[in-house]
Amino acid sequence: MKPTSQLLALALLGPLAARAQMAAPASLTVQVNKPGAAVNKNMYGLFFEDINFAADGGLYPELVKNKSFEIDPGLIGWKALGGGFNLDAYAVRNEQGISASNAHYLRLTTRSGATGEAGIENEGFRGMGVKAGEAYNLSLYARRGAGSISGLTAVLVGAKGEVLAQAPVTGFGEGWQQYKAVLKPTATQNKAHLKLVLTGQGTVDVDVISLFPQDTWNHRPNGLRTDLVQLLKDMQPGFLRFPGGCIVEGRTLSERYQWKETIGDVASRSPLINRWNMEFRHRSTPDYYQSFGLGFFEYFQLAEDIGAEPLPILNVGMACQFNSGELAPMGTASTAKGPNASGATPATGDPSLDIFIQDALDLVEFANGPASSPWGAKRVAMGHPAPFNLKYLGVGNEQWGPQYLERYEPFAKAVKAKYPQMQIVSSAGPSPDGELFDKASKRLGELKAEYVDEHYYAKPEWFRENVGRYDKYARGGPKIFAGEYAAQSVAIGSPDNKNTWDCAISEAAFMTGLERNADVVGMASYAPLFANVDAWQWTPDMIWFDNLNSYGSPSYYVQKLYALNKGTRVLPVTMPAGAKNGADNLFASAVADEPTGEVVLKLVNYSSSPRPVAISLAGAKGLGKTGRAQVMASADLQTQNSLQEPKKLAPQASTFAVKGATVSYTLAPNSFTVLRVPAKK
Repeated sequence: MKPTSQLLALALLGPLAARAQMAAPASLTVQVNKPGAAVNKNMYGLFFEDINFAADGGLYPELVKNKSFEIDPGLIGWKALGGGFNLDAYAVRNEQGISASNAHYLRLTTRSGATGEAGIENEGFRGMGVKAGEAYNLSLYARRGAGSISGLTAVLVGAKGEVLAQAPVTGFGEGWQQYKAVLKPTATQNKAHLKLVLTGQGTVDVDVISLFPQDTWNHRPNGLRTDLVQLLKDMQPGFLRFPGGCIVEGRTLSERYQWKETIGDVASRSPLINRWNMEFRHRSTPDYYQSFGLGFFEYFQLAEDIGAEPLPILNVGMACQFNSGELAPMGTASTAKGPNASGATPATGDPSLDIFIQDALDLVEFANGPASSPWGAKRVAMGHPAPFNLKYLGVGNEQWGPQYLERYEPFAKAVKAKYPQMQIVSSAGPSPDGELFDKASKRLGELKAEYVDEHYYAKPEWFRENVGRYDKYARGGPKIFAGEYAAQSVAIGSPDNKNTWDCAISEAAFMTGLERNADVVGMASYAPLFANVDAWQWTPDMIWFDNLNSYGSPSYYVQKLYALNKGTRVLPVTMPAGAKNGADNLFASAVADEPTGEVVLKLVNYSSSPRPVAISLAGAKGLGKTGRAQVMASADLQTQNSLQEPKKLAPQASTFAVKGATVSYTLAPNSFTVLRVPAKK
């Protein structure tokens, strides 16, 4: 009887299997008795950027768009019922708002003698995804004016206007007060809307209108979307890099991400237009903004939930160089003012680099400081007495040139002076080669940077051709953080890029080089992480979703296989006849998993033919007789997953025979295979 792995291979290969069995196997040697560098336990992680509706409209499950009317123009997401025929007034105002940080609200005045519905409707984020029988918390602030408006009816309606749920909200008074209700839809809808229908006639002011699912990750009131967090947790990621990406920089410094504006009371967080809303004219999203309901506290909490090290990236005093390239002056500018009582940078004057540095020092205190410290007290007040144990800090996102280097140096020096154990991630720019890259890499090495962040977006063949990239890097210098990479099926930034198997298998091949050089490469993450199928600005992306469902791309499963099989120590691999890794489109790496005693092999066959391999495990002792395999394979390199077929291409499990210290295995065409060879217990 053939071992299970051979039966699986035959099923995958069909008539090609016989040809494979006739071909001479490629001989590989894994030197189990010569273990090399340790693999960082945080090697494979996640890069989160608020692009593609990844936060609002995605991971952050608030269903109401522009709930506080703070977005300019203030009625984004809203419209008057019946075209406003039954309203005399329908306008955003800011006299005597709820608070200074939430000054805007909506004033509604019904038309005298009107008989139809008077009120407003919110479209959500390309609709609202609601599930039958689930509970959704409605809350709003209201203030009654002249007339007899005593309340309203909240109504969830489906795509055809059908009523899915409704609940009365009553008792409006003359001052601002919060009101609550619960809506339970009778049917599941992906594109529902929320209507607020006024009861009575007159004037009423409304603000901070929220519809939030009770079913959130860990059932938190301001929690995250469960299916998306589960996909992340299933990867067992080593780190979570956040919040970006280019939104860290902003198109201008005034639009930069300021973490201090994203903590504290959710209703008091001031939203900001997202940098990606108009970056690509072919995919413009003028309604794209950041509510900051998902802020730095929630990012730290998410990292803790999924078992990942938090890796925040902070602005280094530079706006995005693809946009304005605005620079903060070095040192203390004469016009600059320090943070105010809330920690926010005043709008007047140019913020100096010192302010950006202080923000970084305050962030470490917020994450790690005791309750007796000013910023540690803010964390404790938000419900997390224990520190988040922040160990990594990114200085700048993707900056380049002398302007970055001259700002990085005092920034890093100040952080290390106060927190010498902090591991700092620096930037080598957006390109993996060229004069600017070379100069940055050289200077950061001279400055003894712990990590240098390298990014590469390129065609699939680049990844296969550069599998030996880190073989040539000098040992003993900064560690490499492969912070952003993804194969582009068409071209960088093209709207026609797809998450094909060709892209994913090429990434898998490249990652054998990352693993093999774990003494140089310390961390790696695919980018971007999330994309809404109806609201993306950049593709490809690792995880796709609509308002109710989600799926991992083939690249997601490649990343997951590496993360779940990273092992603890590199094992040298000798390719057939001394060939280089990647010769004849065969790629391989191996690690020892010391806690389990297993040898773990990663094998990529980028070929339309099956490939038999004979793997010698040199020096191995006490091996078991049956190993486990995870295989991703498709004869069609253009295969993709989708909402309709979420696991069209996903790992398939099987077993295989181990005879002595030798493994014979047939790799399917166009396949990525992970083999785990156990030791006897």
